[in-house]
Amino acid sequence: MFEDLRGAILSGRIPVGSRLPSEEKLALNYGVSRPMIREAMRSLQTLGLTRSRTGSGSYVISAQQVSELAYGELSARDLVEARPFIEIPAAGWAALRRDDATLAKLVVLCDRMDAETDSLTWVRLDSDFHCLIAEASQNALFARVVTQSRQAMMRQSELVNLMADRRISSNREHRLIAEAIAAGSEMAARDAMQQHLAQVEQAMTWIASSPPPVGA
Repeated sequence: MFEDLRGAILSGRIPVGSRLPSEEKLALNYGVSRPMIREAMRSLQTLGLTRSRTGSGSYVISAQQVSELAYGELSARDLVEARPFIEIPAAGWAALRRDDATLAKLVVLCDRMDAETDSLTWVRLDSDFHCLIAEASQNALFARVVTQSRQAMMRQSELVNLMADRRISSNREHRLIAEAIAAGSEMAARDAMQQHLAQVEQAMTWIASSPPPVGA
């Protein structure tokens, strides 16, 4: 559904200036839920292809993806550059300072993400996971920055899931992070978080330069 809309815009089948059908009509046409349509519409806006006008709907504003993706006030580059300096040390400190309650919550989040089929619910669980690790670091600044970045991180997760299909891979990476924290290994926790963020960065780099779908 998302790739069909994206491909139609990039190919000109839905020309610049066009008003997209309502959420209700798109959900009916594609046989999906309205929350899934809203997720797709947010991602199209992130790619710079559409813009939402209050009370009027969403309009196509470009047939080319922007090179600098943005999630409100934060850009994709902002997140990619900043997260390693916050979340990698936070994971290390969490491994040294974790308690039983935190470990139990991390395991529950990993289990729920493994079992979750709804993409929007998974995105919220993903953000809960990263916020919990920042809190477990017992560093108030790390926790504050991650919490304040939560909405942008969720928008990024939506886009990565729609275009790069990384949920299963992310689940494995999250589990490795949680296991390293449970083991109390600062180095392993830092390494696991570094590997996870590197994969996210790779996916975002691919998305920023991704060509239209074949046949679009």
